[in-house]
Amino acid sequence: MAPTSPAGATTTPVVVIGLGGTIAMTPAATGGVTPSLSPQQLVDAVPGLTGTDVVLEVVAFRSRPGAALTLDDILELAPVVRAHLTGGAAGVVITQGTDTIDETAYVLDLLHHLPQPVVVTGAMRNPAMAGADGPANLLAAVQTAASPHTRGLGCLVVLGDEIHAAARVSKTHSTSPSAFQSRNGGPLGYLVEGVPTVLHRPASRHTVPPPSDGRRPRVGLYTAVLGDDGSLIADFARSLDGLVVAGFGAGHVPDTWVQILSDLAARMPVVLATRIGAGSVLTSTYGFPGSERDLIARGLIPAGLLDPYKSRILLHLALAGGADRPAVADAFHAAAAP
Repeated sequence: MAPTSPAGATTTPVVVIGLGGTIAMTPAATGGVTPSLSPQQLVDAVPGLTGTDVVLEVVAFRSRPGAALTLDDILELAPVVRAHLTGGAAGVVITQGTDTIDETAYVLDLLHHLPQPVVVTGAMRNPAMAGADGPANLLAAVQTAASPHTRGLGCLVVLGDEIHAAARVSKTHSTSPSAFQSRNGGPLGYLVEGVPTVLHRPASRHTVPPPSDGRRPRVGLYTAVLGDDGSLIADFARSLDGLVVAGFGAGHVPDTWVQILSDLAARMPVVLATRIGAGSVLTSTYGFPGSERDLIARGLIPAGLLDPYKSRILLHLALAGGADRPAVADAFHAAAAP
């Protein structure tokens, strides 16, 4: 679609790519809301957007609920984003459902090697609801993508006038407009009177090469819960190429799991994360069977500050890029840095 620009626009374009989600949903005849608005309709409905000096190019890519997006969707999206950025765009904004933003944004972040910002946004309230947040979030995302101050930050998630790093952000509430939080470190910055204000920058950002030869490894996530003796893990992992274990606390599992995980780690990468959602997996504090020291000594790879969901994304992309176990461990060591 041809770029749309307000009078007097002087900047290079920001590309808005629509994937669907609550931000694009309207009531269906059969009840409930479903994705139906095009990204152009979303842009046209944003008060204040025509008052900026940003040139917009709008692209319809998918029209799905966030829960229906797949990893292949995002792997197909990544080169589209890259093409727009190498073609001269100042930044890219992606609108999608919030169910999977914290995972899709991290996929894009790991595959994003250019300085321009990629900004993912959505809405917690659909356009038919009072107080729909989609227009404000889209405006803030465009302002963030157009700002020279957000270059070099990779993929960002912008909702509620907060700017989050894709590697840190999580959806923490099923319905609240303030559902997105970065529980390790907080937001990178805020929108203040429409101006992106970055208060701190991560010390490093890890990226990976794109998947090679259409490789699609199977990576599972298994969560520790009270009373699970681990007898189901081996069957669960039988057809997997890699496994993420979301352990208790700082990275602990029942002692009945120890030999099972040790055997699995001998044949494929097994990553140890924490199910808590904040804080790091430890590496050297506890020493009992099933503790982090014990499991790491048996070959499990500590996830550091990455939560289980982002750990699964990183493990998938590392394996898809052909990484062996030492290379996977190096990737987690690099990605888990603050």
